[in-house]
Amino acid sequence: MFRALAKYCCGALILLPSAAFAHPGVAGHFHGFSNGFDHPLSGIDHILAMVAVGLFAAHLGGRALWLVPATFVAMMAISGIAGMSGMELPFVEIGITASVIALGLAIAFQISVPTLVAAAFAGVFAIFHGYAHGAEMPASISGLAYGVGFVCATALLHGVGLALGLAVNKLGRVHSRAVSQVGGFVMAVTGVVLLFAS
Repeated sequence: MFRALAKYCCGALILLPSAAFAHPGVAGHFHGFSNGFDHPLSGIDHILAMVAVGLFAAHLGGRALWLVPATFVAMMAISGIAGMSGMELPFVEIGITASVIALGLAIAFQISVPTLVAAAFAGVFAIFHGYAHGAEMPASISGLAYGVGFVCATALLHGVGLALGLAVNKLGRVHSRAVSQVGGFVMAVTGVVLLFAS
């Protein structure tokens, strides 16, 4: 499972053309990666949504274990480039908090959908997260390294969600459903609070 995470983390980097980034140099790359890696970890909304993607994928099982997180990472990388380039995207914060609510409810209600539908569902929300990461990139650092950083942090959070979800699945049908309901509703309520607080 974690090898698969590493593979699509690296695969998503192919989507980050170096021509789209400036500020080369060893120091810039080091700080760029560090800043990029820290960005998804700096907000509870990003953390909850990215862990939720892993939890949702673990619930679905099969191809969804890698395809749902991989789609999120790929779409996030593409929209991150858009954010870095200065393109405009409306309702970014609403989209981010909506992802926490929607993914939380999907987990709470144990919604089962085809893998491609789940991947598209995750991919739409990834657009808002990726754009926010890209738009908030400091101008003085390496964009490529920054992109690598937030892609790797996201893959790590997906991995945490997958591991938690697979562990919960082993509790048995009744207990796993109860744990998922509580966890999903806590995520959704947190998303609502964040929505009205912003």
